[in-house]
Amino acid sequence: MLRTTVLAVVLIIASRTATAQATSTLHIKIVLAEAGGAATPVARHALLISDNPSTTAPRLVTTGVDGSADVKLRPGNYTIESDRPVTFRGKTYQWTQTLDIVAGRDSVLELSAKNADSDARVGAAVEQTQSLETEPSLLLPRWQDSVVSLWTPTTRASGFLVDARGLVVTHQRALGTATSAEVQLSPSVKVAARVLASDSKRDVAVLWIDPSVVAAVKPVPLGCAEPKSTLGDQQEIFAIGVRREKEMTSGTVTELLLIHGEEGGPVFTADGTLVGLTSRADKNDDAKRGTSRVVSVADACEVVGAAEKKMAATTPPPATHLPIEPDWPVPAEAFKQAAARRAGSLTPYQMSSSTFDVAFITPIMTYGAQYQSEQMSKRTRKTKDSRTIEIEPVLVRPVMDFGNWSEYIEDFPSVLLVRITPKQVEGLWKKVARGAVLTQGVALPPLTRAKAGFGRMRAFCGDAEITPVHPFTVEHRLSDTDAAYEGLYVFAPDALSPSCASVKLVLYAEKDPERGETATVDPRILQQIAQDFALYPSQRNENPATH
Repeated sequence: MLRTTVLAVVLIIASRTATAQATSTLHIKIVLAEAGGAATPVARHALLISDNPSTTAPRLVTTGVDGSADVKLRPGNYTIESDRPVTFRGKTYQWTQTLDIVAGRDSVLELSAKNADSDARVGAAVEQTQSLETEPSLLLPRWQDSVVSLWTPTTRASGFLVDARGLVVTHQRALGTATSAEVQLSPSVKVAARVLASDSKRDVAVLWIDPSVVAAVKPVPLGCAEPKSTLGDQQEIFAIGVRREKEMTSGTVTELLLIHGEEGGPVFTADGTLVGLTSRADKNDDAKRGTSRVVSVADACEVVGAAEKKMAATTPPPATHLPIEPDWPVPAEAFKQAAARRAGSLTPYQMSSSTFDVAFITPIMTYGAQYQSEQMSKRTRKTKDSRTIEIEPVLVRPVMDFGNWSEYIEDFPSVLLVRITPKQVEGLWKKVARGAVLTQGVALPPLTRAKAGFGRMRAFCGDAEITPVHPFTVEHRLSDTDAAYEGLYVFAPDALSPSCASVKLVLYAEKDPERGETATVDPRILQQIAQDFALYPSQRNENPATH
């Protein structure tokens, strides 16, 4: 009897397991087409899914920002219907569809204007209808072309176009005292910008780019002449910014968490009203606040007004497109294998001049440094008393510590990095003092200083000067008022290559900006760089123009 009972239980469990394993995925996508043919996803639309014949209450699923939803279903016949209608461009839509789910086979259900119920409005109260025009998720597709990336030698930020004449607004903390910047409008277009107005008190800066490059872009209207509403601390807001891609982040005025680089973009309320722009939270702000703060649109209007007065006395920078990073996917597996083969020999390729040390760093090195650190952090060893302890990870080599540009490097951009570090020297009297202390039995490390501060670098492929993708500066804070600087120049993968007759770097000290030291790069280094970028097999012959 017991044996029979056990067998029955086993069969029940096996039956339930088999049923669970037989589920299939239904991929739902809801998109409505505008008059011009552009597709608009129906986000946050509630759908009820019922089995036929009905055995349980309908299941509620909601589409995401992209208008899609995935749901696991057992084999059978189902009805999928809208929980409430949605209005868009003066029309109302809702859906009721029936379909079969087959075991082991995924299904796709596409909902559009073609298969919507044309009588959706019948019996539906206005307050029960979802309005797509006021859906916050549509803010990103509506304004993403207007939001841009800003690059300076020391930082990156976001900004947004506010005027068809080429005016771009961002937060002043990103620019600091900079008088120019680079504005990247899309993955393929980057141009120079001039700072027209900068107000540290209001934390707003206005840049000017050539209007021809944004002729097809719709500016975000500031609404300076309209009454301004007050934001409540817990009011939901939506911010758009750029890191590697353009993204929207939601939160409240007191709790808005942004990734570094996304600050400076526009902030909207749920109904699409622009209320300001984001900025970094000050260290003196309330500790309960998020990582960001909101600068009011009224403050932005004041600084834009000041910028407009300066437009008549100057001209915008040229519309010439600047070099950009190639958008190559990281070959993670190839990097991992190469890092394992090198087993500790991931040191940058190096050369030097009389005043500076120069390191050439490829993505395999930045990836390998992180990979090796992760592998070391996982290592353990047995102690004498049989306890297992973790081995501390290897410290990152100084040349692989990128300071204020660490987050940029962590994305493993497919570029060549050229790092210029001032050589360290010990003064005569410091050396004498150290020797004197040594006679008393105390050994001190060398008391060094930079031989010369770094100013700038020029690179040449043969006789042609190469424009870098980014001329970065690595900043090392020595105190609140003092800092040391290194150069970190970003180049396209083939900018400095074996195909050049020669590659020369001209390095300038900060105190002597017109007198440069010329250093010729060893052809063997150029060959090694090319071999590292050969890990991108499908892209290495598709580099954008770099000269």
